[in-house]
Amino acid sequence: MTRKLTVRPETAVLTRGYDPALSVGSARPAVFRSSTYVFSSPESAARSFEIALGKARPAPGENVDLIYARISHPNAQLVEEQVVPLEQGAEDAAVFNSGMAAISSVFFTFCPPGSTVVHTAPLYGGTQLFLDAILTPLGVRTVAVDAGDKDGLARAIGAATKLALVLVETPANPTLRMSDIEAASLAAHAHPDKPLVVVDNTFLGPAFQHPLVLGADLVCYSATKYLSGFSDLLAGVVLAKDRELIGKLRGTRAVLGNILQPDECWMLNGRLVTVPLRMNKQSKNAARIAAALVDHPAIEELIYPALFKEPEQCRIRDRQCDYPGAIITLALKGGRPAAFTFLRSLTIARNAVSLGGVESLACHPRTTTHSELSVEQLDRAGITEGMVRLSVGIESWHDLLADLRTALDALA
Repeated sequence: MTRKLTVRPETAVLTRGYDPALSVGSARPAVFRSSTYVFSSPESAARSFEIALGKARPAPGENVDLIYARISHPNAQLVEEQVVPLEQGAEDAAVFNSGMAAISSVFFTFCPPGSTVVHTAPLYGGTQLFLDAILTPLGVRTVAVDAGDKDGLARAIGAATKLALVLVETPANPTLRMSDIEAASLAAHAHPDKPLVVVDNTFLGPAFQHPLVLGADLVCYSATKYLSGFSDLLAGVVLAKDRELIGKLRGTRAVLGNILQPDECWMLNGRLVTVPLRMNKQSKNAARIAAALVDHPAIEELIYPALFKEPEQCRIRDRQCDYPGAIITLALKGGRPAAFTFLRSLTIARNAVSLGGVESLACHPRTTTHSELSVEQLDRAGITEGMVRLSVGIESWHDLLADLRTALDALA
């Protein structure tokens, strides 16, 4: 008889859902490259399709035969099992072939034509473009509320009709404005339409912020970023405390065909155990660099959660964040010319979009990650011509600081 132990997350992320006997004794999961799977019997095939189509639910402990890799496959099942312990409060997860695939599948699943979405602003440029170019023409109404405006968000939620979903991106990309997840959840769950609360937690990840514990229904990640951490694969993950929500997402995923492929699932699975290690190192580096640069004469404003001064932003940070994370946003004196000169002057940090990798990256959001936004949206969000977003990696913080100082000194 095999003993079943209750283990901590750092153990579960290595062991949960994996049986070496099913991989010829391999200590770690293998890659299963197959498009279709052989049924154990015709009856099992029928049962698998009933469950895949939502006509039936699996019984507790029931092993259901796999059907086809567009619906699910062994490596997807493994990474979905092993990402769950990282997210406090989660019971199930679904993986997708990019962060945008994950969040767009959430919208397609839970926002029918005629419904309303209330969201914080700014959002990542790709998410905002999806709302404007895809959802709005499909008849979904969207209402934007400035990030950090707790009362404004509550009012917008209370006034909305046919409210399907409340999307909170916190900290906001790239301004790092924080929104109160718990307050948003309380307002949403008091609404008669019972909308879902979805949090894009990409910036702080499961290591530093726990939306499901604070009342959110779904948490979304571009797993390309901190969950993977090496800037070499695209992936997205959605987690929930309600398994039925994930079941509905898997149904949408099967139709859209945007499941994460076996090789990428295998790669992502191997990185999950190092997420807290990498993120802690990156956050410590960023905190030291931000403190050292905050008074540099070339900087109009340095935005970093540990250095917030606004009382409400400090309250939200202290209530819902374990650590300040590894993103620093600089507003440079001199506008776009200064920002471009700064980026050209870097030698260790690379001028590239994305974030969360072990290497440091820097970009100009107004002309790159958020260039899909209108001038009015950019200005309202405070995404200025002189703004640079810095994702701090795991290099020596002394070397990174010297590199950044040299680039800033060239401006001053």
